Amino acid sequence: MKIFSIIFISFLLLSCGTTVNYDYDKETNFTFFKTYNYFSDLDSGLSELDNKRIIKATDSLLALRGFIKSETPQFLINFFAKEGATRPKNTIGIGVGSGGGNVGVGVSGGIPIGGNVIEQQLTLDFVDTTKDELIWHAVSNGEIKEEASPTQKDKHYNKLLNKILKGYPPKK
Repeated sequence: MKIFSIIFISFLLLSCGTTVNYDYDKETNFTFFKTYNYFSDLDSGLSELDNKRIIKATDSLLALRGFIKSETPQFLINFFAKEGATRPKNTIGIGVGSGGGNVGVGVSGGIPIGGNVIEQQLTLDFVDTTKDELIWHAVSNGEIKEEASPTQKDKHYNKLLNKILKGYPPKK
């Protein structure tokens, strides 16, 4: 029984969190691409502060992999997000019940724990500058608390972009 509990808890922990889906051009030779920059007209749908966080995290992670930010890049990066606030999934249940004589009556309700959560879908596109064609595309789905501090947002975007960029360049 103890082993079953450990397996069940492990499954729950692994199934939660950010998911990332990738797509890419199979005909593209990704070893050619070494320099990058961002589209000059980014319209991410996020705040300017969040844009800076994403750019800083992306620059840091790409630099670790040997990519160079350039004024004459081989590929351009575009990103945008869709967001929606939801109520927290965790609640405390309260119930009142009575029964007797094969008759039962009960009333229950849930009180949400914590603040609202923002469900965020972040999309990253890499575009070949010579062909002006999309070569790599990633879509992530994750959550961040609505009242997250700047430090928590920094950590969120670093973790999120690290997970996204694990798929670039694609493994054939």
